[in-house]
Amino acid sequence: MRAAIVERYGPPEVLGIREVPTPEPGPEQVLVEIHASVVTPSDIAFRSGELWIARLFAGPFKPRLPILGDAFAGTIVRLGAGVTRFAVGDRVAGSTGPELAAHAEFAAVDQSGAIVKLADGVAFGAAAGLADGGLVALPFLRDQGRLQAGQHVLINGASGSIGTTAVQIARAMGAVVTGVTSTGNLELVRSLGADRVIDYTAEDFTAADAAYDVIFDTVGKSSFARCHDALKPDGVYLTPTPMLSPAMLRKSGRRARFAATGLRKPADKAKDLIQLFDWVQEGRLRTVIEREYALAEIAAAHARVETGHKVGSIVVNVS
Repeated sequence: MRAAIVERYGPPEVLGIREVPTPEPGPEQVLVEIHASVVTPSDIAFRSGELWIARLFAGPFKPRLPILGDAFAGTIVRLGAGVTRFAVGDRVAGSTGPELAAHAEFAAVDQSGAIVKLADGVAFGAAAGLADGGLVALPFLRDQGRLQAGQHVLINGASGSIGTTAVQIARAMGAVVTGVTSTGNLELVRSLGADRVIDYTAEDFTAADAAYDVIFDTVGKSSFARCHDALKPDGVYLTPTPMLSPAMLRKSGRRARFAATGLRKPADKAKDLIQLFDWVQEGRLRTVIEREYALAEIAAAHARVETGHKVGSIVVNVS
């Protein structure tokens, strides 16, 4: 099979397309022909090696996992002897988890893992994008932020892959949503259901006074200290970017939380995928895709994500 391989840390050009053995599914695994995956900031970190915490997972001196990519969508082509939940030909989407390997033509996935069947009307690219942004946004808002209907939530980075999904999920949960983005993406964020949209080039959202129950900084561009006064007295600041501090910070009743959502139990991710795709079927959630690249163009996809200005998901069409 063809796969995007990274054997040393460096710029996007270190990626190469190679022929590697197709994985053999174990007794409790399915072999998925991957039609679409996504390139995320985590892939950039694991490829560049510039962040110490990325090397903690990926390897101190060279990448431990040569095939990157987590979220996927595709078709099951082979079953392990003990598989009962799926059949050959099923359309599926999910997350490969900490072992990655979704930037390849095939992947072996546990039948009890973060994998669910896809409805016929859901495109593979959209499904892969949702399996990325949705599996971050939903647990952050629901579990870390404990967002409730009627509460006020601000989404910083509202036009990214996590942000576009978070705006819609917060809306589906009944919250009052404020999105922060750049001038060119204001209308997009409004179209996703934000009650108010802030152009960060013209207004500093942190200057608000005790306005928000939850601030979700999806891009890690702010900080708990900067957002402190914009939170209500018992408000919470959320970020997927690791903080150089304890996992939970507290000051005057306000809290900051970081969570490694990618390390959650696969069964919990599967339950969340069912909820996310239910919202898709109800018309309450859609995936925003900026562009789709072929697998052979994966270096260009990495370069685009590395700019920090992508809109929605960057999809890689694998097969």
